[in-house]
Amino acid sequence: MNEHLENLKEIRSLMERSSKFLSLSGLSGISAGIIALVGAYFVYAKKVEITNNSNPKGIFDAALQGTDFKMFVFQVACFTLIGALISGIYFTVRKAKKSNEKIWNNLSKKLLLNLSIPLVTGALFSLALVQQNMLWMAASSTLIFYGLALIFASNYTVRDVFYLGLLEIVLGLLSVIFVGYTFLFWVVGFGVLHILYGSSMYFKYDK
Repeated sequence: MNEHLENLKEIRSLMERSSKFLSLSGLSGISAGIIALVGAYFVYAKKVEITNNSNPKGIFDAALQGTDFKMFVFQVACFTLIGALISGIYFTVRKAKKSNEKIWNNLSKKLLLNLSIPLVTGALFSLALVQQNMLWMAASSTLIFYGLALIFASNYTVRDVFYLGLLEIVLGLLSVIFVGYTFLFWVVGFGVLHILYGSSMYFKYDK
């Protein structure tokens, strides 16, 4: 009986590996969350410097949407994105090597394609909003498009990514409704949720 159960588990594992990209590391999520929180801190500190007001509400209000502030936010966002990508690739490659799996195969290509289409679309849309001095709406749209990207990509990896995507979309929509708190929703979405998701992934799949 035990032997049959072990055989079934092995068959199930082989089927998952053939249809899902399982090399995503929980440490990638944790590191991305930490990097996002660091980036958010710099934006918050800049807001305090400009206004002498420590209230995190209304960071993207019209009074702050001067050229210098927009450029600062854009630079922080770029460094945050680059840092998250580098750490994500590093930990994913490391996990794949430990599991003796190929990092670049048909599954990873499909995963990347489904992830990149909503991300690129969202990035271009957000840049257009920034040009129109709508920083708060741009921040909300990044949460929504990122959530959509995760949902599309979840077809080719673990189911946990799907639920993370749903939460990101909900936060993005809430940030549109509760104007003035967009920055806080952004911090929760890209910072806190990533750390919680990454920790869950790590203990479920990496240990």
